[in-house]
Amino acid sequence: MSLRRAASLRSTPLVVAVAAAIPLVVAALAPLSASAGTLDDGLPRRELLDVALAAYHRVEQAGLVRTHMLTVIDYSLPASERRLWVLDADRMRVLFHELVAHGRGSATDGDPERAVRFGNDLASRRSSLGTFLTGQTYSGTHGHSLELVGLDAGINDRAVERRIVMHPAAYVTAAHRAQSGHIGRSWGCPALDPAVAAAIIDTIQDGSVVYAAGGAGAQRRAASATAGRRSSGASSRT
Repeated sequence: MSLRRAASLRSTPLVVAVAAAIPLVVAALAPLSASAGTLDDGLPRRELLDVALAAYHRVEQAGLVRTHMLTVIDYSLPASERRLWVLDADRMRVLFHELVAHGRGSATDGDPERAVRFGNDLASRRSSLGTFLTGQTYSGTHGHSLELVGLDAGINDRAVERRIVMHPAAYVTAAHRAQSGHIGRSWGCPALDPAVAAAIIDTIQDGSVVYAAGGAGAQRRAASATAGRRSSGASSRT
């Protein structure tokens, strides 16, 4: 995405609506689980699914969900494992279960397969955690790509500014791993295998929810940062 496009995206109706609704989205709600009868072995781990579903229903309650799909990314898994799920949120059915890259800044050179650091800063090249809303598709440097809008203040709300999008990349393939020894890394984008990228992007575009999680330590730091932002905001309004 070009700098001009990123700047213009901030004024689009979707982003304006998201900005207005963020206070509703971050309001605390109890986790909402799928019933045990709807779960199957193809879904993400139960704890992650609970949190992702709670995030989905917060966004839905805010009136932002247009496409009833939930994409879950589990960055606690190594990049060589399929760690992205696209779920039909109404039927709790897995539509895709695929590889996804993390940012170069999220891993060490000694262990490029593991994402251990996450961020929201412009030059970090790190993946961001938290809840995103999908925007429109466009044709960019990497081909058919998808805009992502971060909904969590201080965690991923600079996604548009950082040009964090979903796009295909040749380094997210089994062939690349066989040649280089690991899945490649992006500059922070959740990049996909080109063989499935277009199908996934077209399925989840225009107002679906993406939830990205890291390991337990990363999740605690993200939660603490979010709580700190809320407390600071509340103090500044008194």
